[in-house]
Amino acid sequence: MSRAPCPPCAYDLIETTWIPLPDGRRLAARMWLPQVDGPVPAILEYLPYRKGDGTAPRDETTHTVFATEGYAGIRVDIAGTGDSEGVFDDEYSEQELSDGEAVLAWIAAQDWCDGNIGMIGISWGGFNGLQLAFRRPEALKAVVSVASTTDRYADDIHYMGGCLLSDNANWASQMFAYQSRPADPENRPDWRADWIKRMEDMPFMAAEWLRHQTRDGQWKHGSVCEDWAAIQAPVLAITGWADAYVNAPPRLAANLKVPAKALVGPWEHRYAHIAKLDPADFHGEVLAWFDKWLKGDETGVESLPDYRTYMQEHFNPTMQNKPRQGRWIAEEEWPSPNVRDQVMYLGAGALEEDPTAGRQLVSNPAILGQASGYFCAGMRYDNELPGDQSGDDVLSSCFDTPPLAAPLELLGRPRLRVSFSVDRPVAQLVARLCDVAPTGVSQRITFRPLNLTHCNSHEKPEYLVPGQVYEAEIELNECAHHLRAGHQLRLALSTSYWPIVWPAPEAAEVTLHLEGCALVLPERQVAQEIDPQNPAAARDYPSLQSEELRAPGGRSETKLRADGTLVLDTFDDYGKAVDPYHGMTVGSHVSMHYAIHPDDPASAVFASDWTFTFARGDWQVEIDTENKMTCDTENFYLWRRVTAREGADGAEVLVKEWRETIARDFL
Repeated sequence: MSRAPCPPCAYDLIETTWIPLPDGRRLAARMWLPQVDGPVPAILEYLPYRKGDGTAPRDETTHTVFATEGYAGIRVDIAGTGDSEGVFDDEYSEQELSDGEAVLAWIAAQDWCDGNIGMIGISWGGFNGLQLAFRRPEALKAVVSVASTTDRYADDIHYMGGCLLSDNANWASQMFAYQSRPADPENRPDWRADWIKRMEDMPFMAAEWLRHQTRDGQWKHGSVCEDWAAIQAPVLAITGWADAYVNAPPRLAANLKVPAKALVGPWEHRYAHIAKLDPADFHGEVLAWFDKWLKGDETGVESLPDYRTYMQEHFNPTMQNKPRQGRWIAEEEWPSPNVRDQVMYLGAGALEEDPTAGRQLVSNPAILGQASGYFCAGMRYDNELPGDQSGDDVLSSCFDTPPLAAPLELLGRPRLRVSFSVDRPVAQLVARLCDVAPTGVSQRITFRPLNLTHCNSHEKPEYLVPGQVYEAEIELNECAHHLRAGHQLRLALSTSYWPIVWPAPEAAEVTLHLEGCALVLPERQVAQEIDPQNPAAARDYPSLQSEELRAPGGRSETKLRADGTLVLDTFDDYGKAVDPYHGMTVGSHVSMHYAIHPDDPASAVFASDWTFTFARGDWQVEIDTENKMTCDTENFYLWRRVTAREGADGAEVLVKEWRETIARDFL
């Protein structure tokens, strides 16, 4: 669906205003207020990423457009981040959400607001939009949630299938760098004392998250799947197939009791209008949604198909950004009667029509996963997409169909049922579905790991008894993929997937008992396609007219050490620029390091080093944050250090280190 622009109205930009909280703290907000007679609806984005510089380039492309369309745009820094007062404690904490309720109430009470508020956000803002809707604040009337989750344990950056993701440490290292940044001295006269206190008191989130290795209360808090009926505000859920967060939109469309629509394009972890992969008219989708639920306009969004998506096809994948191939489709209802289970059985290296018997060993070197790509594509400069899987396939146990006599279309979550035994008390099984072209190029369709100690429960795992036969099911991530005639569908199984998945403590052998193994495919067959009402091409939008002092760029290098250790080193420079509104110069870059020996999963290493610089006139600060995670068969070892400098001479303000040792708990 595409909603055409309205005649633009002028607006006032307020760089910083203060939202008082009941306990006396104040949150900093940036506001775009339309110059119109009478109150208007508001669109809130609530983040810890700094309104003044962190999200300012993106905000220029969204909130300015919302304001010209007659909405008040409100961008609020979470407590203890950006210019906001208070102390940051954790992602999606009770403090964050209760503060969010107070922010909504404050906005609704302003004379420029008519009391109707929508929330928008990608990733963090997509999460807390759903989580605040779950709490039913009176003023929150609609949500646009992009790249979010309904289950914080199953589908976030920490764990997947009960396996630890290396991005638990990576994301924590990024938040460590983000939290270390000072408030703007022009807004906070107490900036220096507050800055030092922020750094001294920063929570060690990598350690805190790692202390919760099962699906306990830490993860149930903020997981809206705990009660689908709690959300009463209509939800438009959006993501892209190159993103890590693909499961939430169809799940919301299937389970919410209020109007909920899913839109999944080819995009990476960005708003669709600024995506590098086939950008689209994000503004039209969002404005049509909010026009209906905040203004009462008859835009027709309530009659949209439940699920609109981009059905991908094989496109010779590379790790670099390139256009996708496919077409838009739609399903009037979700779940759809057009999608039915097709069962294939695992045989000797093949996917068969009938059940088979026998044994198949799954065991591989720990370096498998070199073509996996970055977990959440869209966060790096480039070199982050999954590439040709054929090299990883060679190291895997593969089960192929013959070349397809007719096309096969998949829409939904494939399920792999396995009967297995192991030789270690802790083991993983990773399933990938791939589209193999006649040329041999293998494109990943979807994947999912399972910590086999969690085969019965993510809340109460059990160590495996070597030799005992178990049963498990892996529900792979959502997909929409059209395999052409002549292509082959491949199921590739492995016992590791580095660097996305942190490996098990020891190299394990998983033996499949084929008589109990089957692949259940969500096959889509439709006699007559309906109008997909897909997004139009991206419209023109404003961009932040910064003065660029250093251009962004990035690189990745993979190498083998003499002892066989595989090393991946990446560098992303996010550039350096002067903001046109407040004149602050901001620069940042990050290097990341992954290493593992093929014969020793416990040799896994992750390290990162972030640098931020800020300057305006005589004011200068620089923050360097270093992080490292290693392990052995019993424990995880975490270390981090912050070094903060001030002034032209780079005088040290603070150097502080943290160390944590955390026992492996069924990991």
